[in-house]
Order: sequence, then structure tokens, then C-alpha cells
Amino acid sequence: MSIWGFGSQLRVRALSRLQIVQKHLMSTNASSEKEVDLTKSGCAGIITLNRPKALNALNLSMIRWIYPQLKEWEQDNETSLVIIKGAGEKAFCAGGDIRAVTDAGKVGDRLAEDFFREEYILNNAIGSCRIPYIALIDGITMGGGVGLSVHGHFRVATEKTLFAMPETAIGLFPDVGGGFFLPRLEGKLGLYLALTGFRIKGRDVHHAGIATHFVKSEKIPALEKDLVSLKSPSKENVAELLNSYHLKCKADDKFVLAEHMDKINRLFKTNSVEEILQNLKQDGSPFALQHLGILKKMSPTSMKITFQQLKEGATKNLSEVLVMEYRLSQACMRGHDFYEGVRAVLIDKDQSPKWKPATLEEVTAEYLNSCFKSLGSKELKL
Repeated sequence: MSIWGFGSQLRVRALSRLQIVQKHLMSTNASSEKEVDLTKSGCAGIITLNRPKALNALNLSMIRWIYPQLKEWEQDNETSLVIIKGAGEKAFCAGGDIRAVTDAGKVGDRLAEDFFREEYILNNAIGSCRIPYIALIDGITMGGGVGLSVHGHFRVATEKTLFAMPETAIGLFPDVGGGFFLPRLEGKLGLYLALTGFRIKGRDVHHAGIATHFVKSEKIPALEKDLVSLKSPSKENVAELLNSYHLKCKADDKFVLAEHMDKINRLFKTNSVEEILQNLKQDGSPFALQHLGILKKMSPTSMKITFQQLKEGATKNLSEVLVMEYRLSQACMRGHDFYEGVRAVLIDKDQSPKWKPATLEEVTAEYLNSCFKSLGSKELKL
């Protein structure tokens, strides 16, 4: 999930269970088809996230439309590929729209379980899709938007792409399969992005290994037209077409973090978050001290969960990671920091969250282990 997509709209209230259920039913039944357009064009099934005013933030009703259609297209002999894109000029998908999740979690409503469960089931379906899946991430792509794109075969970034996983700032962790793809980026880049929430823009999203291709935004309509015009294409045919567009946009610019990668790999290669902060302090460079300040503002609980999530995720497949992350999501729903982070960053906007526990040392191994324990009959089943 992302802290985008629900910013100014977020007003956490102590809603009664009845109010939440009524609100959820209304959002599920009313205008769901308008929130996501599912169409067929040529050889392609096209998913258009259609909430531009909310930066195409993903809600439960959208998930419930996308998932069955994706599975149907996957089995349809006349559908050779899937394209997913966002409506409007600003965003592909700026994250999960967690307003309802926040309200539900406060009163113990099951929506706090259902949203994460069904979102992760969709993420897994994207990761295992048997036909080429192309995400046109032309704009803000954070949190839940990353889950809709990064596990597919192809991710096409543009100069308008803005990627981040900023969850540690609001008491969460980089979910939607973050524990799978982040540890597989170069060196310690994934851990750095996960802990700091650093934003990567434009061509750098490709340099980082998050996007598979870079195409100028003005060329995206032509690319989409060429994709849907393909005749029963294989994954290799799609790759060839994408490569042709990518090569026309090739440039010699360096990755924004290139000069810092040696330092990131050295300072973030540790056995604990505490050691990372100690390394940054001892290094003393402007880069290190800047990031020491950033990390000191994050939820200590979130940082420890995230560190362990990526460590374990490095040796798990996507499905195993999503099962683990569902456990973590429910631990966060039971905890304190998520609600406090949302309050401080999005509601009161005082940017002064009161984390509990307040220090890394106070986040015990026992508590951390409890977050990763099986949920028994409530486990995520994929």
C-alpha cells in the first residue's frame, strides 16, 4: 500500500461496524465498473484503472473486478496478452486506497482482512499469469500500484514515472510482494528503498531494475496500438516490440544512485537495522547523515519487520512471500503504529508520529517473531 491516493481525502473516524459495512457495500456495488474499465481490443485484454482524481488508488471493488477478468483472459484462446494502465495524466496507481481499511481496522471489521487477502491473491495471479502481462507505469506508481505491475512480465516506465514504497513512514511495510522483488534488486538497493522510501523517477526506474523498458510518454499510445495489433504473439514477440521502442529512447544518463551504490551496499549490509544506523553514523558523510535522519523518523517496528521481511523473502517464491506478508499485514492491523502513522502523516499532518515502541531496541525479538507466525485457519491460501 502507499500513502498516496488517499492523502487529502483521508479522514479517520470512529465509524460503527454498521456504517463501515454500509459504506463498503455501496463502494462495491455502485459504479464499480467505472472505477476500472475492462475491455478487449485486438489480441489484448486491457485493464484501465479509472479513478484519476484519486490517482487511480486501488480499492477492494476494483480488485474484485480485475481478478476474475484476468483469470478469464488467461484461459481465453483469443486473448494473447494483457495490458494494464491508469487513466488521467498523473498516475498509473498511487497505492492502495486504505481509507476504508483504516476505519475497519479500528473497529475490528473484516474488511481489514479482506482487502489485504484479495489484493495479495491478485498480486499472485499477476505473477503467475500464463500470457504476457504488460504494465504501462506512466505516472505515479507506489505501494498497491507496484503490486499491480512489478510481478508481471513487462513494466514500461516513462519520464513521468515516480516509483516508491514509502510504507515505513506510516507504520506499515513494503507489501504486495515487496519481500520478493526488493531483495532481488542489485546489491542492497532493495533494502535501501524499502527502509527509506526513496523515490525513483523516470529512466532511473529502469536503471534500478524495476521497469523492464523505458519509453517516452508521448509514444505510449502508439506502443499500445502496436501491442493490440500483434497476431497471437508469444512472450518473445512482445519483448521484441517493447525492445524496439525502448532502443529508440536510449540515453547515456547514469542512474541517480550510481555514485552512492558502493556506500549503500556497504552500509546496508548488516545483520540488523540497529547496525545500519550505526554504520551511517560512523560513516559521517553528508549522504550517510541525511539517511540517518530519515531512518530515525520511521516506525522502529516497521523497519524491523521490513528488514526481516526482505531477509526471509530473498529465499522464498512469490506465493510464499505473499503468505508471509499477509501475516505481517494483520500484525500491523492489530498494532499501534499504522494508525498513528496515518494520523501524523495524513490527517493532522504534524509529521510527528509517536511510535510505540519509540526505539529499535524496544522492538523485541519475541514481538517480531509473533508477527511472522502462522494465522492458522486465517492463513492466506493461494
